Amino acid sequence: MTSVQSLTRLPCGNRVLDLAQTHVMGILNVTPDSFSDGGRYSQLDAALRHAEAMVAAGATLIDVGGESTRPGARAVSPLEELERVAPIVELIARELDVIISVDTSTPAVMRETARLGAGLINDVRSLRRDGALDAAAATGLPVCLMHMLGEPGDMQDDPRYEDVTREVGEFLVERMAVCESAGIPAERIVLDPGFGFAKTLQHNLSLFKHMEALHALGRPLLVGVSRKSMIGHALNRPVGERLHGGLALAALASVKGARILRVHDVAETVDVVRMLAAVESAE
Repeated sequence: MTSVQSLTRLPCGNRVLDLAQTHVMGILNVTPDSFSDGGRYSQLDAALRHAEAMVAAGATLIDVGGESTRPGARAVSPLEELERVAPIVELIARELDVIISVDTSTPAVMRETARLGAGLINDVRSLRRDGALDAAAATGLPVCLMHMLGEPGDMQDDPRYEDVTREVGEFLVERMAVCESAGIPAERIVLDPGFGFAKTLQHNLSLFKHMEALHALGRPLLVGVSRKSMIGHALNRPVGERLHGGLALAALASVKGARILRVHDVAETVDVVRMLAAVESAE
């Protein structure tokens, strides 16, 4: 049985994340083709400045990604991804007091960034790439497993579910079992329902509405909906006008028990989290 302590303390390399409270994870895409901020932070100095700003705004984790996973995104080679990600991970680890998450499915990137100071592996493919399971286990780092069917290039072609929340939960249970057999215990796992990945708007809305059902899996939840198309489709807003919808979902996710909110707009989301905490702590 998972202990209360293991639910509230997540060792992340040389730091510990206290999951008794909600944390904000700032997104740092060092890619030229991400859907929202592609190319803005591909230079090392710009990436570090943005990471510094997010930490100053209250982010306790920075999620560094070198491979876009937007629908239709092109694949990149392991070397290209490593060349994008490794220098900024090393720099952040040296300069900032923050947990570094690496958004990757690539075994070589997992191993090298763990050596350079990363504290969390965030894999949209749930360690299904060849060699990823063994690489993640070897790092000793916690892993975020996300639900996705197919690959980013085809995941939105025709996603179908009879009960999206139940099927997402079943997928995550299966991946947790595979991880445990490879030497990654449940205490090192965070779960991400995968909003926007192989899901229609109605799938996303239903999964969000019933998110509490995933607490039965006994692991902390990471929610990433910042600027995503589910907001755009629900509100008829382009990417640059999705902040308010994203903050509404951040507040709702926190109330529903999510412990990590992965966002582009850190300062605004931190205000949401702090306001909720102020209300909850009142007599």
